[in-house]
Amino acid sequence: MTEFAGWSMPLRYGSETAEHNAVRSAAALFDLSHMGEIAVTGPAAGEALDYAVCGWPSALAPGRARYTMLCAPDGGVLDDLVIYRQEADRFLVVANAANTDVVLGELRRRCAGAVVHDETEATGLVSIQGPDAAGILARVTDLPLAEMRYYAGAYGTAGGGLAWVARTGYTGEDGFEIFCAAGDAERVWARLEEAARHAGTSLPAAGLAARDTLRLEAGMPLYGNELGPDVTPYEAGLGRVVRLDKPGDFVGRAALARRAAEGPRRTLIGLVAKSRRVPRHGYAVLSGSAEVGVVTSGAPSPTLGAPIAMAYVRAGTTGPFGIDVRGKAEPAEPAELPFYDRRKQR
Repeated sequence: MTEFAGWSMPLRYGSETAEHNAVRSAAALFDLSHMGEIAVTGPAAGEALDYAVCGWPSALAPGRARYTMLCAPDGGVLDDLVIYRQEADRFLVVANAANTDVVLGELRRRCAGAVVHDETEATGLVSIQGPDAAGILARVTDLPLAEMRYYAGAYGTAGGGLAWVARTGYTGEDGFEIFCAAGDAERVWARLEEAARHAGTSLPAAGLAARDTLRLEAGMPLYGNELGPDVTPYEAGLGRVVRLDKPGDFVGRAALARRAAEGPRRTLIGLVAKSRRVPRHGYAVLSGSAEVGVVTSGAPSPTLGAPIAMAYVRAGTTGPFGIDVRGKAEPAEPAELPFYDRRKQR
């Protein structure tokens, strides 16, 4: 167990590599009840969120979701979010645990005319991720999962209780996130384990370590590593989430429009180490003897069988690259992100 954003969280339940591989080959369970859940409701909720975030939530159809960001006036990222439009006048904003209070405060300031309510303590969140996830979950829900698109969700039963079930995740695999009453989370978890046994397969629990290596392989940014108040979405290669084409103003619009016109000053790249030494957050990236960037995330990749990293480097830098691992320059090759794409693997 480890402290994480004020919660006591499992770093691993057993072997983090086995947990990682279970998600890639079959399925595993994650307890994500530490994430922040904030409801924004009322007839003006969509328009209010359009002003609050850089995306275009009001354009979502009920039952759909989008990845977006809450930016400061200077364009820096305060948090990356998933917003679900659960009903015409109800949106669920899911924030990173460490940033829940910041997101809640900003939404209350920015969402004039809407009701903003913190539902974090009342909400349990269980995630089942992996290629077998749909088959296992189908045994404990009344929802037609085969018809549910990626980044969509619906109300239904799951594990015997009412839940919002969404085809979303943070692993690079197919999977579902089950938002339920906090008191129902244990039962949902147990029912999923039972369903896996009846299907003749195991469903291990997975901790934070596997979650991190899975999202790293999938090229998904982590707040505090790839994202932060000193980074705009454009540096992170996520300029697509900034909807400068939506009507009206939004917080950070002018600064983000300038950055879009100027181009990024640094670029997020993937690196594959050519030695067994693992690049870690904060290690310098080198081109020759010159320092040209910094590693934001790094870990051994169970799927690729080599250490991998994401790093920010000065725009236009092409390498060859090295990584300063405890005083020694270790060679690394640039790699296209994501490192792993399930659509290309199957």
